[in-house]
Amino acid sequence: MNLSKTAQYAIRILSYMVSRNADIYSASLLISELNISDKYLRRIMTDLTKAGLIYSIQGRDGGYKFNKLASDIKIIEIIEAVENIDKYSNCILGFAECSDVNPCALHNEWVNIRTEIFKGLFLNNLQEVADKSIIVKF
Repeated sequence: MNLSKTAQYAIRILSYMVSRNADIYSASLLISELNISDKYLRRIMTDLTKAGLIYSIQGRDGGYKFNKLASDIKIIEIIEAVENIDKYSNCILGFAECSDVNPCALHNEWVNIRTEIFKGLFLNNLQEVADKSIIVKF
């Protein structure tokens, strides 16, 4: 299972912000440092703002600040802020009718694996990820 590019970018942007420990992060700084297009970064930041993870300060000296401590932001929250997490609950083989009642050949194995993945996303926070991350430009 791979996260979408948008979810990957959101995690990497916030990890970068945590690792730099600045008070405010301008869009232009994030765009240049992480090599993300202006439009894409601003869309992600809007979603993160709507989710309450960060907030935006308007004006010439504006930018983005954390709304919560990095240790209080679960990875699952970041993913949910930028995409529908339900897509990761679908059948691994792509069947629309796969369920506990009508399982595909890999259903039981996938349910166990998916449960462990989601557990990791719920248990790990942004600070832990940032502490372990090497921030690589996109």
